[in-house]
Amino acid sequence: MVKNFRISKLRNLIVAGIVGGAVALGLAIWTLWGRFSDKMSPPSALDTMPGKSVAIVFGAGYWSDGTLSMILKDRLDAAFELYRAEKVQKLLFSGDNRFVDYNEPAKMLEYALANGIPQDAVVLDYAGRRTYDTCYRARDIFKVSEAILVTQRYHLPRTLETCQVLGLEVVGYIADRQAYPQRFMKWYWVREIPALWRTWWDIYLTHPEPVLGEPLPIFP
Repeated sequence: MVKNFRISKLRNLIVAGIVGGAVALGLAIWTLWGRFSDKMSPPSALDTMPGKSVAIVFGAGYWSDGTLSMILKDRLDAAFELYRAEKVQKLLFSGDNRFVDYNEPAKMLEYALANGIPQDAVVLDYAGRRTYDTCYRARDIFKVSEAILVTQRYHLPRTLETCQVLGLEVVGYIADRQAYPQRFMKWYWVREIPALWRTWWDIYLTHPEPVLGEPLPIFP
């Protein structure tokens, strides 16, 4: 009886801790939204948003047949809007390329060329495995000091926080161009909870070094 009571009490404490942590992080995300709301421009503000030298486009998945996910397609389409409006000079496509048969930056370039973006306007980062890696490498490998960050609304606060703490002068451009399936969006929002915890751990405490290499300045 006593043993069962202790197990039940421990279980309740664990559940309470998880719920409390989720609530605390939810409030933190809400705070981030408030802090960066003036730096997140929707498509309707394209004409009036400030220009930067580079747009950083964060990679996302594509299907086994090569079709881009809705998330990735919209990020690229949003980046093309910036380029055509002369808000940026270069597009930095950053994504995952850890596996022989999976190459996000190459797939992003393929789509860009098919949509009339000149190849010399695009720079590829093959080691953008995480948001933190992308911001870090933009600064240290590609020597980016200012940028427009292109990603969806749910992701922008974390990207702005990460790149800004790493020393980049950044604003965000919201890439949502359609209504995404609710089952996907619920997953993305839930995923932001551990992702934000890890981001804060990285940018404020441990400062891990991602895959680096020789500097490749976008503007020599």
